[in-house]
Amino acid sequence: MSDQDKQFMRRALELARKAELQGEVPVGAVLVADNRIIGEGWNQPITQHDPSAHAEVMALRSAGQNQENYRLPETTLYVTLEPCPMCAGAIIHARVEKVVFAAKDPRTGAAGSVFDLLPSDERFNHYTRVESGLLADESSTLLKAFFRKKRQNRSD
Repeated sequence: MSDQDKQFMRRALELARKAELQGEVPVGAVLVADNRIIGEGWNQPITQHDPSAHAEVMALRSAGQNQENYRLPETTLYVTLEPCPMCAGAIIHARVEKVVFAAKDPRTGAAGSVFDLLPSDERFNHYTRVESGLLADESSTLLKAFFRKKRQNRSD
């Protein structure tokens, strides 16, 4: 992975920390076209009262508005956690070319951990490439600390 890939994933980690400050699961995402960020998002289902307000969906919405298009070809989505099935579907429908994620999600990951929607199933009419593991330790540490704190607060 290039230094630029790391830079984009670091921005996604900053957005994940923003989610954490709002009491959300710390996941962040940025959508990139031509080496510039065209959309950003962080988990907001609690604050937005919207079960679909995952970081990836929020980044796709932001980019769609910025580009005035619901199709986002020739883009790369950087996300701190492996996308879930809902987000994988949105990524495929948006025609995102590549997804780069940090940490695997052993519960709902749709890029090989639990489901194999990304890279896109050959039955879909669009193929999305996937790369994983970029800054995975940083993302995993952030997520583990968040859930550890939540468990401690519940037991207090």
